[in-house]
Amino acid sequence: MQHSGAAGARSYTLFSLLGVLFQGVHIVLSLEIKVDAHVRGYVGEQVKLKCIFKSTSSVTDKLTIDWTYRPPSSSRTESIFHYQSFQYPTTAGTFRDRISWVGDVYKGDASISISNPTIKDNGTFSCAVKNPPDVHHNIPMTELIVTERGFGTMLSSVALLSILVFIPSTVVVILLLVRMVRKSVGLKKRSKSGYKKSSIEVSDDTDQEEEDNCMARLCVRCAECLDSDYEETY
Repeated sequence: MQHSGAAGARSYTLFSLLGVLFQGVHIVLSLEIKVDAHVRGYVGEQVKLKCIFKSTSSVTDKLTIDWTYRPPSSSRTESIFHYQSFQYPTTAGTFRDRISWVGDVYKGDASISISNPTIKDNGTFSCAVKNPPDVHHNIPMTELIVTERGFGTMLSSVALLSILVFIPSTVVVILLLVRMVRKSVGLKKRSKSGYKKSSIEVSDDTDQEEEDNCMARLCVRCAECLDSDYEETY
């Protein structure tokens, strides 16, 4: 009896050691999924929820994709999209007729889009992919924040850049035109009165014309630089 008790103790010790060893072993996921942790959308504007997966197995007709939604401050989840060879968007609930498939399973893309989003769509979305025998994977989540688009966000970067480029150019052109008009009026008045310029005034006018030409060339050069900066942004 003592012998069997010692054997049992040794067996228990062996299993305990094995348990400790296996605790340090990390399970390697055969399927990896990546999503955007946070996505911002605007009321009435289509928003895309990205989901990219990588599987060690080739894609077959057994592959399934499931998108679920959980409202803020709630543990309740609802299925909004299912895929297995065909697309099955939800036919009930707040997302009815608003979910579209924009992915490509053969490229590892399981993305969807939501049309006409509202503030009520705020919440957490999760993307689950199974590609047998690859069924173990992480469970990534995307937090969607839908807001009203304000006046500041309505001005695109293109519009802002256009304002910064064209307003200074317009001001320079207006100043040059005003100066040219004043000079033309002054010359007409002098010609009508029969006034003759002295050699000093002729020299001053020549210097002034050279200065005006230099100013005009400088303005043209500035405009070219601004235009080149505008093109580089694209």
